[in-house]
Amino acid sequence: MVRMLLSSVQVRKLLNIHDTGSLLCSFVSSMKSFCVRMFENIFHVLSFSDLIRLVGSGSSRCSGRVEIFHNNIWGTVSDSNWNLNDAEVVCRQLNCGSALEATQSSKFGAGTGQVWLTGVTCSGNESSLSECQHPGWGNYYNYYNNYYYYNYYGHFYDVGVICSGDIRLVGSGSTQCSGRVEVYHSNSWGTVCDDGWDLSDAEVVCRQLNCGSALEVPPSAHFGAGTGQIWLDHVTCSGNESSLAECQHSGFGSNTCEHGQDAAVICSGGKTVRWRC
Repeated sequence: MVRMLLSSVQVRKLLNIHDTGSLLCSFVSSMKSFCVRMFENIFHVLSFSDLIRLVGSGSSRCSGRVEIFHNNIWGTVSDSNWNLNDAEVVCRQLNCGSALEATQSSKFGAGTGQVWLTGVTCSGNESSLSECQHPGWGNYYNYYNNYYYYNYYGHFYDVGVICSGDIRLVGSGSTQCSGRVEVYHSNSWGTVCDDGWDLSDAEVVCRQLNCGSALEVPPSAHFGAGTGQIWLDHVTCSGNESSLAECQHSGFGSNTCEHGQDAAVICSGGKTVRWRC
């Protein structure tokens, strides 16, 4: 590709030349139309994608007020029936591990503008929030059938989520608080090798997931072998760290393990479901 750098004066002079200018203007006009059409097509596709984000006061990549993009507008979700099953879908959709808390009453601050969804009911297995049952987009007023409630309390009940972040428990027979340990790194989930894996390491995982204390560290891919990357090996925690990433390890992706050595935990606790009728 030939790259030409022209000053604004040179461009104006060039456009004032009738023959060449007309040709150039025609080309520029055609390219402009093409770019606009291309952008519109891309935006059309995006506008029908289930885009979702976490924002608000004190928000992070994996915690915040839930907002969903619909009809080219970001809007919030009302907390009627909002619980951990719904939050689980959001956390999975954002690659943020599992849901620790389904927050209500605008914990991360009240949004503005459209309230897109209310009365959301997820099984917890959906791949996106839009797949869950709800009474319709922008149907908040009809759902409560109360103009005063809609106008004065709409965003007071904006929902949020707090996700586990870059760690999750999965696998055959897994529960919210037991399973194969996987961490999120470089845009992909990977496992942890069980070389040196003990209760101190598991204690950090259980605390990070709000799952009580560590009961067991079953060996040899107890919850089934993972696939893809094995991110961590020779993890050494004191047991007091706030996250597994703070523990000593051999470096991300540095290991000589196989997935038959995937680490697992069984924690004592479960998560409480917080929701409002």
